[in-house]
Amino acid sequence: MNQPLLFEDSLDYTPLAHSVTLARRRAARLVGEWGYPDRAGDVAVVVSELMSNALLHGSLHDRLIRVRISCGAAALRVEVSDPRGDRLPWPRPAQDADQFGRGLLLVAGLADRWGVEVCGVGKSVYAEWALTLAPAADDRLVSVKK
Repeated sequence: MNQPLLFEDSLDYTPLAHSVTLARRRAARLVGEWGYPDRAGDVAVVVSELMSNALLHGSLHDRLIRVRISCGAAALRVEVSDPRGDRLPWPRPAQDADQFGRGLLLVAGLADRWGVEVCGVGKSVYAEWALTLAPAADDRLVSVKK
C-alpha cells in the first residue's frame, strides 16, 4: 500500500490455535474503531483464514506470526507474516467432502485484492479493500512479489 497511513497496528502471535481467535477479534475491533465497521466482519474472516494458513502451513515452533493492519485514505490492508517463505499459498479446488481448501477462496471473495510478498525471511500474505468509490483496478487478482 503506497499511501500515507492514517492508522496502523502490528502484533506478533505465538503459533497456537487460540492466536487465530485473538487476532480475528483484535482486527475487527480496530477496523471498527478506525471508522469502518462495515468492513469489520470481512476483515475478521480474512484474518482468521490467513492466520489459520500461517499456523498450519507457515509456522515454525520457535517463530512468531505477525499480523499487521494498516489503513490509508484509499485502502485498508491486512498482512499476515510467517517464517516459511518456501511455502507459498495458492487456491486449490476443494472436493465436496474436503474439510480444508476453501480459505483462500473466501479471502478472494471478501477482499478486493490479495497476494503474497516473499521477504528476506518468510512471507507476507495480504488482503486489501479499496476505501474509495472507484473499483479496484485489478479486482480479486493474485500477485506474487519476490
